[in-house]
Amino acid sequence: MNFIERTIERAAADRKAIVFPEGTDKRVITAAAEILKRKITDVVLLGDEKEIKSLAGGLDISGAEIINPLTSPKRSEYVDTFYEMRKGKKGMTPEKADEMMKVNNYWGVMMVKKGAADGMVSGACHSTADTLRPALQIVRTAPDSKLVSAFFIITVPNCEYGENGTFIFADSGLNMNPSAEDLSEIAIASAKTFKTLVNAEPKVAMLSFSTYGSAKDPLVDKVAEATKLAKEKAPALLLDGEMQADAALVPSVGQSKAPGSKVAGQANVLIFPDLNCGNICYKLVERLAKGSAYGPILQGIAKPVNDLSRGCKAEDIVGVAAITAVQAQNAK
Repeated sequence: MNFIERTIERAAADRKAIVFPEGTDKRVITAAAEILKRKITDVVLLGDEKEIKSLAGGLDISGAEIINPLTSPKRSEYVDTFYEMRKGKKGMTPEKADEMMKVNNYWGVMMVKKGAADGMVSGACHSTADTLRPALQIVRTAPDSKLVSAFFIITVPNCEYGENGTFIFADSGLNMNPSAEDLSEIAIASAKTFKTLVNAEPKVAMLSFSTYGSAKDPLVDKVAEATKLAKEKAPALLLDGEMQADAALVPSVGQSKAPGSKVAGQANVLIFPDLNCGNICYKLVERLAKGSAYGPILQGIAKPVNDLSRGCKAEDIVGVAAITAVQAQNAK
């Protein structure tokens, strides 16, 4: 059983309600039908009920709750709550709050805030910013988090590296040029996430084009400093760097380039120095190694709100919904 099937099994064992703001996207509807058929999560679709059912055609989504934010009896309550949360912010008025609650992503996040849903999955036809902005404004960051970041769960078939071919790549979707402090936070958060989602010990590699000072450059210095900070903050964590990708993954190369490292050659959590590296690498692995990439998944948010790639397929949405449900099961 691969990672995503195990995650689906875990999600189905303790079903959570996941809201999908893009209820009129055919990929989302197709995913919803599959989720309901397999009883992975409860499903809430946002949008006009007639339009959603028309788009569904022969797909069975009879088990989904369909909510139109424009006509919901909860509308006044949600508008008032949003206004109270945001009043005093520039340009916020009751009228503005009313307009914002007409936006499905805002409505979906408010459902999560209110406990009407356990998590939200969006992004099939919206940008990451459009998904993240309402999450930060309404559910906000987790109490123990200093930074919101995004990662991908990568699974590579017939792969001897990582955790049976399963990895976390971070940050691969949000923070463009994280500082050393930011990288240390991303590393620690990603390790915790790996333990929660994969149920295995995280081994974190802080990636660079240098291994243990083999190159000198401010870019290398940033990763080396991030490694130092992360080790100070989480001394029990198996984390090392800076190191090159081959040293992180291949045991023989790791032994040669980073002798004595408990991470080199065994890494399953890969921390990239910037968004260029992380985003390019996950797409290369997905296309060239025929890997599966689930995400970008957000970490550091108080309640699960997750993004999708706009190039996602229905099966990707099913996977992210299951991951979101498992996050909700483990939410404090």
